[in-house]
Formats: sequence, C-alpha cells, structure tokens
Amino acid sequence: MIYFCCQDRRRDAVAAQQSINGIDFLEVRDDPSLPQNQRQRTLLVNFVNPLVPGSLTANNVHIEGGERITNIKVTGALIGSGAQSHLLTVTVAEPGDFSTYTLRLLVNAPGATQPPAGFDPILSAVDFSFKIACPTDFDCQAVHVCPTSPLASPSISYLAKDYASFRQLMLDRIAVLSPEWQERNPADVGIALIELLAYAGDYLSYRQDAVATEAYLGTARRRVSVRRHARLVDYHMQDGANARTWVHVRVTNDTSRGHPGDPSPLPAGTRLFTLMPGQPSRIPTNMHGLDQLLGQATAVFETMEPAPDALFVAQNEIQFYTWGALECCLPKGATRATLSGAFTNLKKGNVLVFEEVLGPRTGIPADADPGHRCTVRLVADAVVTQDPLGGFFATPPNNNPVAVTEIQWGADDGLSFPLCISSKLDPEHGGSVKAGISVARGNMVLADHGLTIAGELLGPVPPPSQFHAIVIADRCNPPSPDPIPPRFRPRLSRGPLTQIIPISDPGGPASSILTGDPQQALPAIQLHDNSGRNWDLRSDLLASDALAMDFVVEIEDDGTATLRFGDDTNGARPVASTSFSANYRIGNGVAGNIGVDGLAHVVSDNPNIASIRNPLAARGGTNPETIEDVRQRAPSAFRTQQRAVTLEDYAAAAERYPQVQRAAASFRWTGSWRTVFIAVDRLGNLPVDPTFEAAMRQYLDQFRLAGYDIEIDNPRFVSLEIEMVVVVQPEHFRADIELALLAIFNNGTTADGARGVFHPDNFTFGQTVYVSPLYAAALSLAGISSAQITKFQRQGNPASDASATGALTMGRLEIARLDNDPNFTEHGVFSLIMEGGK
Repeated sequence: MIYFCCQDRRRDAVAAQQSINGIDFLEVRDDPSLPQNQRQRTLLVNFVNPLVPGSLTANNVHIEGGERITNIKVTGALIGSGAQSHLLTVTVAEPGDFSTYTLRLLVNAPGATQPPAGFDPILSAVDFSFKIACPTDFDCQAVHVCPTSPLASPSISYLAKDYASFRQLMLDRIAVLSPEWQERNPADVGIALIELLAYAGDYLSYRQDAVATEAYLGTARRRVSVRRHARLVDYHMQDGANARTWVHVRVTNDTSRGHPGDPSPLPAGTRLFTLMPGQPSRIPTNMHGLDQLLGQATAVFETMEPAPDALFVAQNEIQFYTWGALECCLPKGATRATLSGAFTNLKKGNVLVFEEVLGPRTGIPADADPGHRCTVRLVADAVVTQDPLGGFFATPPNNNPVAVTEIQWGADDGLSFPLCISSKLDPEHGGSVKAGISVARGNMVLADHGLTIAGELLGPVPPPSQFHAIVIADRCNPPSPDPIPPRFRPRLSRGPLTQIIPISDPGGPASSILTGDPQQALPAIQLHDNSGRNWDLRSDLLASDALAMDFVVEIEDDGTATLRFGDDTNGARPVASTSFSANYRIGNGVAGNIGVDGLAHVVSDNPNIASIRNPLAARGGTNPETIEDVRQRAPSAFRTQQRAVTLEDYAAAAERYPQVQRAAASFRWTGSWRTVFIAVDRLGNLPVDPTFEAAMRQYLDQFRLAGYDIEIDNPRFVSLEIEMVVVVQPEHFRADIELALLAIFNNGTTADGARGVFHPDNFTFGQTVYVSPLYAAALSLAGISSAQITKFQRQGNPASDASATGALTMGRLEIARLDNDPNFTEHGVFSLIMEGGK
C-alpha cells in the first residue's frame, strides 16, 4: 500500500465474500522461555477468511527486506484446521535484524510477481519486524502525519502600526501580486476592502500596544490593571469610603413598638436627603416622582440601624440641671452630667448629642457656635433621682422636689471642649444670667451616604461560542475542540458604588464611629442568581476553590463597577443562561461630607416624625486612591512586615494598634505550645480591659505564627518615691511656690494643656528615669532659689536610691509610675520640703 489513509475499507470488502482471501495481520512468536535457537523463527499469519487446505505452501511464501540479514529462507508453511483455519504458521531458517521485512504471497513460479489465485493483490503482503516483541520504552503504535506544504511568507514590514501604514502596505503587496490593478478610487470595492482591513489592523495594533502598556505598573493607565499589579506586592488599592453622620429625629408624639413584630419607628435603610426647597420634611414612600426627587438631591443618606424601639417627645430637647448653680459649664474631658427631668428611657448604649443653641454672651440662637456640638454614648442606664431643694430655684420658688437624671458616658467620648450650660449675658443684652445655653438631644440614629438600587438584573450568561485552537498531532484522530464560555463581566448601570467601612464595635464610642480606615472599606453590594443562591463578595479570588460562588468588584476611574467571576479553578464560573440580580448602593467619597444641618428630608410613612437634621457634619467620606498614589506607594508596601517571628516583630506589630504607645513581648512555654505574652502601654495610662484585650488579640492574629498563642497583659508598673528640698526666695510665699510645683509635678495636664512631669505617657517600657528633667521643671518657676533631690528610689526600696547617680533604671517590661495620689500612695509619692521664703 503506497498511501496512508485514515479509513481502510478493503478488509471489510474481503470479509464480505468468500471467494477472495487476504492477510489480516502477522505475529512473530518470541517466547523468552524457548531456547535461543528457536526464538523469532515462527510467524503466525492471520487471514481474513478461512484458508482452503493445500492452497498455500512454503513455496508461496517469500520474505523480502533486511539490511544486515537478508534472503530469509522459509522452511515450512502449515495451514491450521478447525478454529485455526484462519492461521498460516510459517517457519524460517533464521531470525531477521531490526529492520522492516515484508512477507509476500506469490505464485509458485520463477520470477512470479502475482499472488496465488483467490488472494487479494493488496492484502497479499504485510510488513513486519522480527524484533516487535523486544522490550522498548516507546509506544508501538506508529504515528503518521501528512505535513502541510509550507506557505511562502510574504515580505511584511512590521513597522506598520497605524491606518495609513497598513493601507499603503496592502496596496504595495497588491501591486506585486496584480500589477494590472491600478484602481485608487475610494468608491471602488477593492479600495473599500483595503481601507476596512487597515482600520481593523489599526484597532488591533492599538489593542496590542494597550496590552503591553497595561503589563507594567509604571505605564498602566487603567485602574483595574494598577489594582492587580499592586496586589502582587500585597498592596490593596482602596476605592474610597462613604461618609457617616448622626441624625436627630424630632417627633410630635411618643412612638414605640406594640410587640416585637411591629416595625421600628424608623427602620434601617430609611432614606434621608439634603434640602430641596418646597418639599416637606417628611415625604411618604408612595409619593409620585420620589425617585426623580432623590436623583436631584445633593446627597442621599440611609439609616445604618433601626432607630431605638421608642422615640420620645421629651428627648427632642433636654435641659441640663446645675443643682441651682449659675454660670456653669461642662469642663473639657467631662464624662458625667445631670439632666433636668426624669428620663427612665435613657439606657446603656443610647446616643445623645450635646449642642450649644444660644450665644453665651448674647443669648441669641444665631450666635451659637456650631463647633460646640458633640455626641456621647451612654455606658450605663440613666439614674433618676430627686433634688429636694429643686423647687427653691424655680420661678417662682416653691418647696417641691425636682426630678433629675444622672447620665454617664465613656472616656473616649469625653468632651473635647468646655460646654457652656449657663452664662451671664453682656450688658447690652440685658446682663442677666441665661440658662439653657446648651441642651442635650436624644432620638439619635446613625446614617451613612448612599442610595440603595434594588433588583438590578444582570445577565443572562451567554452560551459558549468560542473554541480552543486545535493543534493536530494525528490527522486520523484529531482532538475534540473544547468550548470556552464567553467572558461574563456584567457592569452596574449606576455609580459610584458605595464603599462601607465595617463597624468593628457597634457599641463603641459615638465620637469615633464616624471614621475608619478606607483600606478596610467593602463595596455595598449583594448578588444572587435566578436559582436563589447568594454569591459572596471577595477582595480577590486567589483563595477561592473551584466550587466557591465568589465574585470580585473592579472599579474604574470613571466610577463604573464591573463584576468578575471565577474560571472554575479560582472560583466557580457561572453556567450558561444564569441571570443575576444585584442590590447595591451608590454614593461615595467626599461628596457625602455634608455640613451641619445638611439633611432636611426623610422618606417615611410614620406620621409622628416631624423633622430630621444632622447636628454634626458628616465625616469619613474619602475619595478613591489615585493611580499615581498607588504607583508611589505599592513598590514599598511589601517592606512593611505583615508577620511576626521574633519578639521585636510582635512588639512592633502591637505598637501599630491605635492607643498603644509602646509594647514589649516575651515567649513562654505554657504546656502544649508557646505563648507570646505582650505587655501593652496604652496612651493615657488606660487599663488593658477585656474589651481592649479581645480587640487587640483579634488584630494581632493576622501576624502571629501558627502554633503560637497570644496573651495581652498590663505593664509592670514600678512606683517611685521622690523627695525634693526647695529653697524659696525671700520675697515669695512658700505655699504659693509649693502649689505651683505640685501643679507641674502631677500625672495629669497643666492649665495650659501641657503634660505634667509624671504624666503616664512620659514613661514607657525600660525607660530610665533621670533627675535632670525634674530639676529643669522645678527651676523653671520664678521664686525658687535652689532645689535638691534627696530621695530618688523605687518606692519602699531604699537600696535602689539613685539620687547620687541621677538615673534610675527600669527592667525591659517595667514602666515607672508616680501618681502622687493620697488615696493610692502605693502608686508613687512625691514629697516637697519647702525652706526659706515667707
């Protein structure tokens, strides 16, 4: 057979009739158990049809070929009987070499070239090898490929990169192939086709250049490309964050739930928006044109949580109670106050806003300082009591007691400014004492920037329409093409997509809940498909397995948001015909940082809601990080260590946590594993309470090694005992100088806001205490002639006195402490011995 064909129908034709026979296949008997002189000497020739007895003899069988061993002699040919009638057993005098031989059936005649009568001329010969049964590492099946004829490569200029050069290149090529074609009219069909191909080539060239441009962080122009490059060095590009504010709800009647199934007076997700002239404060949910009205608003906010179970008219405005005193203020850092009236509904966790409503000097509302407003979160239920002399301060006076309410809030919400409660007006405004300069307001609810878009349809996923390129290894058995589903990247119709910073502690300080780290912000979107399955939002798909129903939101500089799904390796790929429904919010960045009283309208059907307002400006709105910022920051981001191995690593990680001034770590074997004990020095000498410890342990969990536990401890405070002899100049009073010294040598702040000498933040782990700052502080006061430190030691340990050396050393985990509090003398004592003066 001189052809190589994928389908051989001749054998089937021979098998279909009995008058013609032919060779089916040939086997070489090579049994390793036989003696060496008997191996490879028997050929088993199988025929398509049974052989007629006596139709073939040894004289009809010829073996051709061979390179080293030729002229193989056939010594016998035996036709089988019965079930073996298809078999002709041929014996030869010797085995052949490793080349290919041909067994041919010929007529028993000298010089014959034709097969015996009744045998097919094509199936009367078969190629074989004597060594076919020899051990080999290769597949015995032969691979035959009919190579295609190589095409002549035209001379192409690869410098052609735009429309004009592509057009000229094709015209030059046609001039070579068809010199007789001279048409150059733009209306000609040939010219139109050339220009169409030049346009397609120009577009493809642009795409190639764009791909090369987006391949590098320094040249990429698309935000998605820069985000992915930055992710390779563990830098997360932030897309901004929305703003938040506290909203005061004024009601006309007390509103409360009748039973747990009743809706909140102001449910979560209630829409609030900025002032629209001519519109009422409360807008019903079924108002015609509401969507258009919301689209015209400068900013739309939504409540992040339901309003308290009840809203009370009495909490619209609450007066402070000063127990009869006049010209009062709540000092800076205050954490307690007394309210006028009985407010049993003020519970732990409720938020109040303190607001200056009258000018302290004029008593006029327009002169009130908008900066004198703050929010506080109660840390305990309000305590209602009575002032038995309250009626004495009434107008007119009486003998009736007055109900008052004591409230308390956390130190983190301590006032950042003195809040005036009552003041004496200027003479031109009456000169009288005016109460009610500042008030408290309840009925507060947290809201953030962003409008919900519900039920936007995305999809369906189109069916596969593209295939892998096929490389033909065997033209007779080509591989089956694998369909590739088309890329499904749905885009949200509206933007910008809201980015929300999760609230780690919903019951935390009211003053700090408005801001956060934009790096932690997450897109406000929920996605589910037509099968009712929810898909989970991820920052990336690197950790998603092949079955994980995860997706990623990618945002471009123009605010458009695109959803990206997995590829069945990292994340599941949506199957064809799947459709999605997205609930998301729009509104992001500094556009939500509206000013005081910026919100004026609420969308609600509750008739008891009279109005809403934000007494404080919205804060926290951050614009997305720019591409240029990422180019500058990402290359060095990996230099910030995100794992802890040594003690120094653990201490450095702990010091990144807010409110931590310094940290020190140590390893201990606790029985089954090693535990890292981290002593934390908090700013302001705040205690390491269970809440702080739990939050910090969760933060450090991302740094620790597997198999290591973390324990957060208080520092080891070392109380000091210091005695100073001060000589006062003759013209000064000793008592005045002593009072001035105690105002400096304390653990708080001085009148001008500076830290005292023994302020907790002046000391940290292992810090040596020197006498020189003490002398400098004392001699800075006028009226002091001299000062001498006579005792400078650890409290109760005279052997540690360092007044001679001037330096008192601390251990690695020790912090010096001197509170000079007569109620807690064990926390350090500072003694003054005053001499001289008057």
